Amino acid sequence: MKIKTKLTLGVGLLLLLIILLAVVSAGYVLALKEDTNNILVANYNSLDYSRKMLLAIDEEENDKTAEKRFRENLALQNKNITETGEREIMERLNDHVRQMGNNFTVKTQIHQLVRQDLLEIMRLNMSAIQRKSDFANQSTNSALFWIVGTGSACFLIAFILLVQLPRNIARPIKELTESIRQIASRNYKQRVAFESHNEFGDLAKSFNIMAEKLDEYNSTQLAEVLYEKKRIETLINSMNDPVIGLDENNLIMFVNDKAINILGLSKTDLMGKSAQEVALSNDLLRSLIRTSIDSTDKEGKHAAPIRIFVNDKEQYFEKEQVTISITPTGESEKHTIGDVIILRNITSFKELEFAKTNFMATISHELKTPISSIKMSLQLLEKEAGGIVNPEQLQLIHSIKEDSDRLLKITGELLNLSQIETGNIQLVLQSSSPHDMVSHAVEAATKEAERYQVNIQVNEAEKISEIFVDMDKTQWVLINLLVNAIHYSPIGGTVTVSLEQQGTSVRFAVSDKGKGIDPKYTTRIFDRYFQVPGSSKSGSGLGLAICREFIEAQGGTIDVDSQLGEGSTFYFLIEQK
Repeated sequence: MKIKTKLTLGVGLLLLLIILLAVVSAGYVLALKEDTNNILVANYNSLDYSRKMLLAIDEEENDKTAEKRFRENLALQNKNITETGEREIMERLNDHVRQMGNNFTVKTQIHQLVRQDLLEIMRLNMSAIQRKSDFANQSTNSALFWIVGTGSACFLIAFILLVQLPRNIARPIKELTESIRQIASRNYKQRVAFESHNEFGDLAKSFNIMAEKLDEYNSTQLAEVLYEKKRIETLINSMNDPVIGLDENNLIMFVNDKAINILGLSKTDLMGKSAQEVALSNDLLRSLIRTSIDSTDKEGKHAAPIRIFVNDKEQYFEKEQVTISITPTGESEKHTIGDVIILRNITSFKELEFAKTNFMATISHELKTPISSIKMSLQLLEKEAGGIVNPEQLQLIHSIKEDSDRLLKITGELLNLSQIETGNIQLVLQSSSPHDMVSHAVEAATKEAERYQVNIQVNEAEKISEIFVDMDKTQWVLINLLVNAIHYSPIGGTVTVSLEQQGTSVRFAVSDKGKGIDPKYTTRIFDRYFQVPGSSKSGSGLGLAICREFIEAQGGTIDVDSQLGEGSTFYFLIEQK
């Protein structure tokens, strides 16, 4: 039988039983109501009329109102004759009332006869009430029997439907769901056996055909899959960089020989094991899977390289963690299935970087002495200690002096950069006044401003608290920004130095009205050796990079706001502690 037919018959039968129960209940309720109304109208009213007439007869003599009440109730009772024998009694009562005539208020023997007639009417109606009450009880019992019987039948059938119908529908669905899970787990041998010839039987046939075809397809593709798996494993093992693969539960899925070598463990100690459990006894793996370590930090800069001793040799690696996500067939959302940790060996680059840094530091240090000697000689020539200098020679002296100043500045920047690259920034932190630093920077840049015919304007907020910084390096940054602004300002322009409180930080800013910086270069302006293309000013491209290192080493931030044709504002913030 089809599921639809089962549901229709079950629900239809239940509906018919409910209708039957409603009809039986309504019929018996109406019958009981009718019996109750009969008792009330036919008998209770007669008792009430008789009682009132008895009370009127028993009233005191000469009471005209009692006679009126008597005759009114007598008239009503004459209209309410409902029981067998009641008419004869009423006829006798009427005769006795006529015999009283106008002597109603005078107590005579006839009043006793009237009273007996009324008592006889009351007895007759009381007997009728008792008889009808017994009949109503029988009707009630009969109604209770049929209503309870019909209700029990409805309950029994509904209970059977409640137990059997959901089971008959849910059991095949449950079996089919479990079979689908088995198929999803690549158990293509799973089959569903439904003997019924209904919709579930048709569904089972279709499912078994699908499973059989999947099993056949899987058998034909298994060798190819194994071959591809072996090829991928070979490719991973042939990589020169250590590679570790984790699934979504942080179980180690694969690891190449390079990674096994640097971890100092065997392959059996790693494959299929939880990375957290292995990390408990391996410091290197613990540092690699630690969530706080990532290939980039919050600002997008590369994290510090990892230093590892491999075969008694110090090597440097850069960690890259790639999250693997896939979109399952038939779905729209991506699911993360694991991570791949790649350690890129950058030892050779580090060695070159160390060599470059040492070379730059050595050359800068060696150049500083002869440049200082050249400046001293130029000062002697300017003072004409060796003789009178003609205008052409004086011009050459000034040109040589400018070049030597520029060379001295570049060597100083190179020395600072080598100090930064080796991680040997020595900070002398002390409580310093921001106002004093601004005053010192403006004073140091005044001569340069006069030379370029640029005005310096200072906007300082009052009563800014002292900050805990390296005063020399912070002043160096402020002077560098101020000199750069002077160089890029037009003749007669104004450079503004601002000092203000910004939350819990102190903000130093230097603004100019130069030609500004193209927005596409503002993200690179603090990179080493970078110069804005088309700039007419020459330099090493190290000043702003050193400024950033000095400020960030003190826990501050530095940035620039600039628009083409509107000038630039370089600023840095130092947190008050």
